[in-house]
Amino acid sequence: MKKEDTVKLISAEGFEFVIDKNAAMVSQTIRNMLTSPGGFAETEHREVTFPEISTTILEKICQYFYWSLQYASGKETEFYIEPEMTLELMMAANYLHT
Repeated sequence: MKKEDTVKLISAEGFEFVIDKNAAMVSQTIRNMLTSPGGFAETEHREVTFPEISTTILEKICQYFYWSLQYASGKETEFYIEPEMTLELMMAANYLHT
């Protein structure tokens, strides 16, 4: 995968997730950050920091992005969410518009 085809998502603890740009674009918020005109740092560096999203939750969100791409292509599978993650994951998903 070429570097220009990836996006780096950084959790509150500083952990970095390098994912496919198409997967990241599942999130309307990330899409807006990366495609907005005006020379924003996120657009320029393809890097988005989430100071309010923990590493565990951001990892699950990245998994969801990839799952969503597979589901959109017609592959039906279930996306499992651990019950103890539900509230925090819902708040993050609301922020990310996913």
